[in-house]
Amino acid sequence: MKNKLLYLIFSSCFLITAAQATDLCGIVRQGEIVVGKATAGQTVYLNGDKLLTTADGKFLLAFGRDEINTQKLQVADTLGGGANYEFAVAPGEWDIQNITGVPPRKVTPSETDMAAIQLEGKVVGAALKGVEDNAAWLSGFIRPVEGRISGKFGGQRIMNKIPKNPHRGMDIAAKEGTPIKASADGKVVLAYPDLFYSGNVVIIDHGFGLQTIYAHMKEMKVKRGDTVKQGDIIGTVGKTGRVTGPHLHWGASLRDVRFNPQSLLDMNKNQQKCFTL
Repeated sequence: MKNKLLYLIFSSCFLITAAQATDLCGIVRQGEIVVGKATAGQTVYLNGDKLLTTADGKFLLAFGRDEINTQKLQVADTLGGGANYEFAVAPGEWDIQNITGVPPRKVTPSETDMAAIQLEGKVVGAALKGVEDNAAWLSGFIRPVEGRISGKFGGQRIMNKIPKNPHRGMDIAAKEGTPIKASADGKVVLAYPDLFYSGNVVIIDHGFGLQTIYAHMKEMKVKRGDTVKQGDIIGTVGKTGRVTGPHLHWGASLRDVRFNPQSLLDMNKNQQKCFTL
């Protein structure tokens, strides 16, 4: 068995043939997204949850910043055959950022602000739970705006000397008003103004529970329900919400698991870097 990933533990199979091998393409590490390839017509489960698959057997896995080490994957076919696999997720490496100058109410919100924070959690959380039964993500992804990376995924931020939750996206610094592009084909499932942390935010669904998030916009040029193509202008860079300057917060989520959006840019080339379970 060829296996280039040091963290794969083992696989145990039942009624499986070489023609039914399951591949994972990409880096099985915290913060990454991986494209899986099963045999067409097979049903795939991750830790007991059924996954959507394309007609030719492709599916998506993503691993959060603090993903548990051991994952269980099962594939099954209509004849009662299939395979069980158990594999491990490699640990990621995260930065620590000290940020000063953040408005105090954005770091230690008042009781009045808590209602706005709870609304944001409800609105964004609902948008990230949708699972569109299409595979727009197959078109691949592009970077939504050019600029300096001012904040990396997974890094913990210490704001005004107060430790906060780890960063769940990538910050791209750019001039206010810079156009923001849709990173891939999809459907706008959220276009909401003036949220406490995110400011003006757009979320695009790319199918199979995969969404990208665009926060702190100055202007939103799309509305909920719009269909967009890769490269369409969906808004402009701003400094709304909790910010210290103009930038785009670009996030990514698969079935409500936040992961590094940089991994989306590597999806196409990583589909050539596969190993068989």
